[in-house]
Amino acid sequence: MKPNRGKFFAILLALVLKGAAQPALADEACVDFKWDVSKERALFAETPVALTAGKDPMSAPVVVPNRLYRLKLTPQDRVTFSVDTARKTAGAPVYAGLATLKTPPAGSYRIAVDLPLWIDVVSNGALMQPTDFQGQHSCSAPHKIVVFELAGAQPFVLQFSNAVKDDILLTVTPAPPRKL
Repeated sequence: MKPNRGKFFAILLALVLKGAAQPALADEACVDFKWDVSKERALFAETPVALTAGKDPMSAPVVVPNRLYRLKLTPQDRVTFSVDTARKTAGAPVYAGLATLKTPPAGSYRIAVDLPLWIDVVSNGALMQPTDFQGQHSCSAPHKIVVFELAGAQPFVLQFSNAVKDDILLTVTPAPPRKL
């Protein structure tokens, strides 16, 4: 009995195309951001710098823009925040931590993370209000982006809370100028 080459090649082609389509489907959830997030997506594809998040402002490691970090968090009840977080604890075991952000010039900066959690920025002892935010539920590279207007080369305390995992991926990028 002679094998049916046409059927064999059709099945092989279908398997190859199915395999090639898988990464595209995984990326589809990450293309629905209302902004261009190509810079954040590129950073999330890099190897992260591993840091342990601070349990208080004095132990907070320094992070700088345009790098990817993996922050090891601590159970939230063991973290002393610089200022009370804007969001109260979710109830389930959650994790938290702090980092100090040093930004060169003043401007809008995007703080991007790979999972749902609360992000606060503290400046001069007060919580700053975000100017914008967005997230994609099925995307983790990044999952959430929050924009803050930061006033120059002073240290800012980044407070992360209500994380369901004990580590996060984090990057901070200058926000590109808005197009009207």
